[in-house]
Amino acid sequence: MDKLDYFKKITDKKSFSDIEWNIPEQKTGILTLVGGNRDNFSFLIRSAENLENTKIKTLKILLPDALQNKLPPLPNLSFLPSTSSGSIAKSKILDDYFTSSDFVAILGDLSKNSETAIAIANAIKNTKTAVLLTRDAIDLTLPEMPNLIERENLFFVGSAAQIQKLFRAVYYPKVLLLSMPLIPVVEALHKFTLSYPATILTFHQEQILIAKDGKIFSIPLEKTNYTPISLVNSDLATKIAANNLLLKNTPLEATALSVF
Repeated sequence: MDKLDYFKKITDKKSFSDIEWNIPEQKTGILTLVGGNRDNFSFLIRSAENLENTKIKTLKILLPDALQNKLPPLPNLSFLPSTSSGSIAKSKILDDYFTSSDFVAILGDLSKNSETAIAIANAIKNTKTAVLLTRDAIDLTLPEMPNLIERENLFFVGSAAQIQKLFRAVYYPKVLLLSMPLIPVVEALHKFTLSYPATILTFHQEQILIAKDGKIFSIPLEKTNYTPISLVNSDLATKIAANNLLLKNTPLEATALSVF
């Protein structure tokens, strides 16, 4: 392990004390949370509530307008055109929200809908805004991923199985197997993130793995308050989005800091 100079083991947030001091004192930036469908939206609302004490100046919540009559007025809540099945449809409104934001987190509950997959993929392609994908937002956009993976400022917070599918979706020649020991997985993430500019957070063998530009951080799960399930079903993705908005140009460190 010691021979892998790109691989660093982290056990606490002390490693990031320098960048933590760089969080602005004044609130700044626009963070947009996207997701939901006619039958499922609570995760998005709950994630937004967990950002109240951050330094984000403007938080926007985007849901499909199939929910418009189901929800009371909420701060920062806006609605997007829906598909006939009640999920997000392709629209200029969606593209405009992406473009006018400093960071977009697509938090899932999008439903299995090819029209929504194309809408989300087009919105990502049509802007240079940083975008994070997690939960079923990763799975939904996999067919479009060959056209997205070379894009700058793309973040993935997903299970090892989802990252395995990501490798396959972009026809990456290295196979990622869930049965692999830790070090071959680290080496695969190292090579993948040298090939593509994505930032990846995943979990393997009790280690949270964060990869960017060929560098890998590993954080023992036991050193955090997360479980393998809550890594992708909690507010971690929104914390990662917020920290990367506030701590620009340090995606590896800002993402790792979010875990603690």
